[in-house]
Amino acid sequence: MVNRNLIAELEIEDDEARSIVAAELGETVAGGDMEGLLTEQISDFKPGSILTGKVIEKAGDGFLVEVGLKSEGVLSRHEFDSPDEVEIGDAVEVMLEDIQADGGSLVLSKRKADRIRGWQRIIDHNKEGDDVTGRVMRKIKGGLLVDIGVPVFLPASQVDVRRPGDIGELIGKEIRAKILKIDEQRRNIVISRRKLIEEERTEARRKLLSTIEEGQMVKGMVKNIADFGVFIDLGGVDGLLHITDMSWGRVNHPSDMVKIDQEIEVKVLNIDHEKEKIALGLKQKEDSPWEQIETKYPPGTRVTGTVTNIMSYGAFVKLEEGVEGLVHISEMSWTRRINHPSEIVSVGDEIEVVVMDINKDKQEISLGIKQTEVNPWETVAQKYPPGTVVEGTVRNLASYGAFIEIEPGIDGLLHVSDMSWTKKLTHPSDMIKKSEAVKCIVLEVDQEKQRIALGLKQMYQDPWAEQIPTHYQPGMIVKGKVTKITNFGVFVELEDDLEGLLHISELADHKVDDPHNIVTDGQEVEVKILRVDLDDRKIGLSLKRAQWTSDRDESPEEQAAASNEPLLGGMGDQQHGAMGTDKITFGPEGTKPVE
Repeated sequence: MVNRNLIAELEIEDDEARSIVAAELGETVAGGDMEGLLTEQISDFKPGSILTGKVIEKAGDGFLVEVGLKSEGVLSRHEFDSPDEVEIGDAVEVMLEDIQADGGSLVLSKRKADRIRGWQRIIDHNKEGDDVTGRVMRKIKGGLLVDIGVPVFLPASQVDVRRPGDIGELIGKEIRAKILKIDEQRRNIVISRRKLIEEERTEARRKLLSTIEEGQMVKGMVKNIADFGVFIDLGGVDGLLHITDMSWGRVNHPSDMVKIDQEIEVKVLNIDHEKEKIALGLKQKEDSPWEQIETKYPPGTRVTGTVTNIMSYGAFVKLEEGVEGLVHISEMSWTRRINHPSEIVSVGDEIEVVVMDINKDKQEISLGIKQTEVNPWETVAQKYPPGTVVEGTVRNLASYGAFIEIEPGIDGLLHVSDMSWTKKLTHPSDMIKKSEAVKCIVLEVDQEKQRIALGLKQMYQDPWAEQIPTHYQPGMIVKGKVTKITNFGVFVELEDDLEGLLHISELADHKVDDPHNIVTDGQEVEVKILRVDLDDRKIGLSLKRAQWTSDRDESPEEQAAASNEPLLGGMGDQQHGAMGTDKITFGPEGTKPVE
């Protein structure tokens, strides 16, 4: 093996030495320029030089390579892409990295030689903007390392038009890219796959927009899925398949119908060349089921459908694929009070409905469930004619009256004015309570408005027709109890639920400014009846005239004057025990029932 000392000795001018060197080199010197040959060979043995060697034998886990001047070095098997295919005698280019001082062994690298040769080839045959092909080696900080003959850098931002979730998915794959920058001094090359894709898409977009037409069937790849629709790559241009154009039926989310990278055939609905936007349709590949909807489902048709969705205002029912109708909550029951449609139906139920109305332009169908049954209000008028006595339960109370359920789902209204002949009620609860069972009489039935008017007081005779005029006549002296004192007079209870008004002018012979100076609440008084007004249901009383009568008889003139006194007020607000002459009662407990 030739060492560093031997190389130095090669510079001697002795002919014998020259012959020895010629023998070492394996060459025959025949009158040639031996000195020039030696200089050239020795100059190659400098660190960084590229040498051509030959594999002479296997050495452990590597190969022994001779590079001239009987100089040898060992190459690791990892220096070869396919070490198992290396054979003795194979030529190999290596780079001389170093010459060891302890014996002159050479440190060689095939990979570095390949890199230098590859770099030179790239520089000689490529420039910035050229297309190259390479295999992705591995991930490095900020991007990928790609082998195009030499390792080059592909930034993560230049991997694709839309940055993938994991750029590592490209490792081991062959890709095409465009050279962005070449730095010869640093031997650094940056490439862009994205720029190449954008240029190719631009050209593809130009060609596609020049050939595509509305109504045309095209194939594309699903690239992105959003809540409102799907973006489909048609080959350079993305078209939008809106969720409303995916199916004639209900689509909850586009992902229910398509998947990413799925190839799909769609119909071109609209093209905006200026904005380069294309609207696509999937359902338009088939005829709309709404075309013959009026013929297939005329109003009044009874059909079976499936409940697909429930809202607070009603339930959607699918009659066939792409055809749904709405059953409004008001069309679910003739009599039942429904707070939410889920009380009647559930998603997935198969139910029978009746087609009520169709709006073909808006693609809407109104359906009814209650129409599949007999309307009970059609028989109410015959079942409960006016004058019929019914018994029901107080279902609800309002300020104006009480709702009485006379049969399941059939309510009648008992108005507050029809509860008592004599009692003045501030609220229906003064007379009846919720859930209480009561008997009423049917006053009126409005079948069109589905209303029944009920009466409670009509169950008994009006005491103002016979009883009150008989028991209370002008001129009579009766006893009562003060129930209310106002600035215009005093209310006096004569019977339960029956009051008369003692006007302030009838309290005393002198002028009275404050009734409290004459009477007090709860005081028992003896009064004289001035008149009984049957039309206004009022009784006029006099305290001073009752006192006169106890002293002397009233003259005809005085009686005539009393009959012309004003009569104000009416029934009191509270109930007290009756006082006076023979006691009479009013209402359900004492008044004579109507025959």
